[in-house]
Amino acid sequence: MKMPTGLFALALGAFGIGLTEFGIVGLLPQVAAEFNISERVAGYLVSGYAISVAIGAILLTAVMIRMERRLTLLLLSGLFIIGNLISALSVSYETLLFGRIVAALCHGAFFSVGAVVASDMVSDDKKGAAISLMFAGLTVSNVVGVPLGTFVGLELGWRTTFWALAVIGVVTMLGIRTLIPVMPAHRDTNLSREFAVFNRPQVWISALLSVLSFGGVIGGFTYIAFTLTQVSGFAAQTVPWLLVLFGVGTFVGNIYGGKAADKSLNKSLGTILLLLTIVMVAFALLAQSQIMTVILLLLMGTVGLATAPGLQLRMMKYASDAPTVASGTNIAAFNIGNALGAYLGGIALDKGYGFVSPLWVGAALSLVALTVVIFGSINSNELKTSRI
Repeated sequence: MKMPTGLFALALGAFGIGLTEFGIVGLLPQVAAEFNISERVAGYLVSGYAISVAIGAILLTAVMIRMERRLTLLLLSGLFIIGNLISALSVSYETLLFGRIVAALCHGAFFSVGAVVASDMVSDDKKGAAISLMFAGLTVSNVVGVPLGTFVGLELGWRTTFWALAVIGVVTMLGIRTLIPVMPAHRDTNLSREFAVFNRPQVWISALLSVLSFGGVIGGFTYIAFTLTQVSGFAAQTVPWLLVLFGVGTFVGNIYGGKAADKSLNKSLGTILLLLTIVMVAFALLAQSQIMTVILLLLMGTVGLATAPGLQLRMMKYASDAPTVASGTNIAAFNIGNALGAYLGGIALDKGYGFVSPLWVGAALSLVALTVVIFGSINSNELKTSRI
């Protein structure tokens, strides 16, 4: 099945964004040591990014909703480049955090607008495949990009990773300018109508689920480098290779989760969240065993990211008549969850509960998410909305 080459430019952008978000995770110990900050404060580089994504996903999507699509993507790519250049040139923790926040602003809007562009570039029978190709860049960043970025950062200094990201941003911008045609915004786009979906309780339930589910995963993952080195006893140089396991898990989980959601949406989400809670608890209890750490790190990626397709599908189910805002809202919810998980995990560390305490935080958030799934499923017939 031949796809427009412009989709590969979008996929490269998605790869760069995914690497920007989580590429810092394996480098937090080095950043903390250089700037003489605590693990909790270092974790703000993840949670601060996530909060900025949530803000940008709503505000920039709203501001740019009627702009020409290619120009929008070029502007967002420019913002991505500027943010990563600031990070690469930072000489203080505050400057690095500011660079992270600037780069994060483009995240949600890029995926929201990019998904619309990808869909419009192909025929009706290829729209799903086109969007999947774009999002494949995000998945590949978890499998290859994050471990590679960590490896490069450890060997050449953590700033090198941000220089590489700026280069990826430039190549993405050139690809968008060259390979994607001019695409005027849809004339029937009505911002007030799209935002009217927030009157639907199930939209809020879906958003809460995304917050809690991703908060559970990221609650443990943000500080995983500390867990691996301080509890499991792995050398810092092995962290990139261990992150490959998590990345492979996310790839497998994304595929499985999509198929499971198509069969039974709420049931699959409930089952996955139950498994995620079990995996996080097991990881917290068994992190001192290197063999079990390897197995559970793979499972955490697999089960944790298996929720993503179902969460997206659930949001679209109750807001399919407002796809741009729905997509932006879900991305915002994902990243509010990322910030929440990283923040609570940081508090647990700061209180002296140990380097496995973020895993307990993740387990607790996953368990609450499971409760919300059950509640949402019971009340799912309260609304009659258009479906996918």
